[in-house]
Amino acid sequence: MSTVAQFYSSLKGDKAIWLIITVLGLFSMLAVYSAVGSMAYRYRGGDTESYIIQHFIFIVLGGCVMYMCYKVNYMYYAKLAPILLLITLPLLIYTIFFGAEINEARRWIQLPFTDFTFQTSDLAKLTLIIFIAKSISNRQENIKDLKAAFLPLIIPVILICGLIAPADFSTAALLFTTSIMMMFIGRVSLKYIIALLVLGVMAFSVIALLGTIFPDFIRVETWQMRIHEFLFNTDGGYQIQQSKMAIANGGIFGLGLGGSIQRNFLPSPYADFIYAIICEETGLIGGITMILLYLGLLFRCTKLVTNSPKTFGSILAMGLCLNIVIQAFANIAVSIHLVPVTGLTLPLVSMGGTSLLFTLISCGIILSVSSYVDDHVNEKKLKKAVA
Repeated sequence: MSTVAQFYSSLKGDKAIWLIITVLGLFSMLAVYSAVGSMAYRYRGGDTESYIIQHFIFIVLGGCVMYMCYKVNYMYYAKLAPILLLITLPLLIYTIFFGAEINEARRWIQLPFTDFTFQTSDLAKLTLIIFIAKSISNRQENIKDLKAAFLPLIIPVILICGLIAPADFSTAALLFTTSIMMMFIGRVSLKYIIALLVLGVMAFSVIALLGTIFPDFIRVETWQMRIHEFLFNTDGGYQIQQSKMAIANGGIFGLGLGGSIQRNFLPSPYADFIYAIICEETGLIGGITMILLYLGLLFRCTKLVTNSPKTFGSILAMGLCLNIVIQAFANIAVSIHLVPVTGLTLPLVSMGGTSLLFTLISCGIILSVSSYVDDHVNEKKLKKAVA
């Protein structure tokens, strides 16, 4: 047995989840290597290898961090939730006013003495999901009461999503949707979920109004332009047209790895529109395989919910999984012109720094829950066998 096979067999938890993450990582390496060609010629004189080495380093680093998160007992994350919230809120406020401006948006903080940037919304997503899971699990007996639902659940959701929205509305909407689904799974009263929806709409309206006064901080014009383009331009803008051409070029079997043509014309083919490049090179077969991988992740995490003996673990794993899967399908929907352009990357596949890192941290926490559930199921089987 090879060293890799021995290592894989020694891993605890759901082997299917481990396999899905590994396959998506391999997809990522191939897709990014192909997609960065035009950017390499534009900025680094054709040095494609430097980009793929950089991406490989992030995958390896993220994989190591994922493994460490998997080895930590997932209940420890519940203790971290309040601390993470206290760190995240000031960082989000700082980003709005003093964040590094890239592509006309302040989503990043420049790390001191380096050329690297840190996207604070990635930390905020993880923080809020852990905090909601902790709040719901601690209040199962009175979860339908106003006091139990309002302060520890609704206010943090509005605060964090409201602070992300000015520069990154799509991420805020994704996190807001994930929060509502977690509350529904956690049996929070429907009237409080509706109250959260109403407050969310009100908060967005206030943010949009403020955007007309402070356009430098709130990207209302960008939101309006993208929605107008989606509603009234049936062919889509330049990005969507190039994306649809890439998918059409791929046909059923694709042009072959490295054979993409539209990567030379499509903006951000290595990030926002990497699914179109995958479809162009691997065809309908590759595109459907990607969708099935994310559905497989969702199915396996749903199994964790049904088998987990503790509320915190089940809601935590489901929340993190939903955040990944919803973002994946939002990215895919943009590529085929089902929704307006969002700027969301394809989780575990698109080239990225903090985005990829925090997605792998989320996977590590899911696997930590899976490891515990696996032990619990095996213990039950042993008890039945002894009985």
